[in-house]
Amino acid sequence: MIRVAICDDHQIVRAGFKQIFSSSPDFEVVAEGGTGREALDIARREICDVLLLDIAMPDQSGIDTLRTIRQGQPNLPVLILSGYPAQQYALNLFKMGANGYLNKECEADELKTAVRTVFQGRRYVSSTVGELLAQSFDRDPNTALHTELSDREFQVFLRLAKGATVSDIGVALSLSIKTVSTYRTRIMEKMGLQSNSDLTYYAMKNNLLD
Repeated sequence: MIRVAICDDHQIVRAGFKQIFSSSPDFEVVAEGGTGREALDIARREICDVLLLDIAMPDQSGIDTLRTIRQGQPNLPVLILSGYPAQQYALNLFKMGANGYLNKECEADELKTAVRTVFQGRRYVSSTVGELLAQSFDRDPNTALHTELSDREFQVFLRLAKGATVSDIGVALSLSIKTVSTYRTRIMEKMGLQSNSDLTYYAMKNNLLD
């Protein structure tokens, strides 16, 4: 029996995953959470064999949650399930210690296969992520980090580097705070940085500030 914990901020998504696992006798859903803090609590209590973790959480991102889990429970298999395209997050999440990455639109059988794979101590790499990994070997190592950002991400990056808050950026660009926070998370992961001060230092070093 594989004990599964489901952490996603949408109750209907958790219910759908539970329904998928209920159709197979080798799975048992033992816990569920709707925030990053609840995911951390589940991990710390060591009550599951595999933790399913969403990226977009209301209190802290799944990326920050994964980083904290890896510090305290380095051996807990964590399978990322996200609505974002794999190219935005998958490679960085694997570097951070994720055991697998799946889009929420995956087939039920693939989800169960992925959980069984990470439970066995292996990483689950979908065909989409496999292609991204292959492409990463051909990337020019001298490419400037900020050139990997989309136009909107670059806008947010420059404002963060200048010291603007998430709220300020939301007002300036007519975006919700959650959307700006999502952009910030993408920027940090794409550039491999940890804080706003890192963004500022990078921008100054590369002469990107006025």
